[in-house]
Amino acid sequence: MPELPEVEVTRRRLAPAWIGRRITRVVTGPPSYFFLTRPDLLAARLRGRVTTDLTRHGKYLLAAFDDGSRLLCHLGMTGQLFTCTSAEARRWLGVDPHVHLALALRDPAGARSSLLFRDVRKFGKVQWLAPGVTAERLAKMGPDALRITPRALHEALAQRGIPIKTALLDQSVLAGVGNIYADEALFLAAVPPTRPARTLSLAECETLVRSLRRVLQAAIRAGGSTISDFRGADGAPGSYQDNHRVYGRPGLPCPTCGTPIARVVLAQRSTHFCPRCQR
Repeated sequence: MPELPEVEVTRRRLAPAWIGRRITRVVTGPPSYFFLTRPDLLAARLRGRVTTDLTRHGKYLLAAFDDGSRLLCHLGMTGQLFTCTSAEARRWLGVDPHVHLALALRDPAGARSSLLFRDVRKFGKVQWLAPGVTAERLAKMGPDALRITPRALHEALAQRGIPIKTALLDQSVLAGVGNIYADEALFLAAVPPTRPARTLSLAECETLVRSLRRVLQAAIRAGGSTISDFRGADGAPGSYQDNHRVYGRPGLPCPTCGTPIARVVLAQRSTHFCPRCQR
């Protein structure tokens, strides 16, 4: 599943091709759980709108429009948002049933392009938000993982007896971190993933926040991690998977001490760590 770095990479690459463009036509697939706003209403609300901004919170993208409304997008597990020419969009729509949303765009000079949302497994989501309305999904989320403060993290963990790895995956604690970057940040912070979250001191939360930012920012610079499906908005895969220190490396030597990387299951998620460095 795309995590914060992959979504941020998508945002950065989409923004120049989407912001300032008018949506002249909307093509949707049939109703499905992909559409939190039914397709016909979504098309009616988006047609004619000019995109004024593209932001991100956690793993969600938010496109803002000239009438104050917004479009909430979540990539799910296999979702891809990308731009292409109008001719390419027609070819995609003609042969690929996994393209669920297509927006025809026109810039102020009259140049035309298209934005497509493709999702093989349909776990992605789109929702139109009226002006002034906050999505219920966003209201339940904690601070963005790149903006959370050590004190806020410490306070959020204070009453939680669950393992720290499980707490980091809880989007109400902090938004955007998933399995890959939780493992990588905990390794960098030298915190065992099984340790009860409430036992972390403020100083340890400061170290963990620094580690999270370091890992997430490095992954963004590398274009994210491509384990199977992820591609950026320009079709390029990420390369941060080549820099993973523990994630997906059970049995291989720790890059710091040489101890074999261990694997356990926490909250039904594979968890990787160094038994020696993270004690």
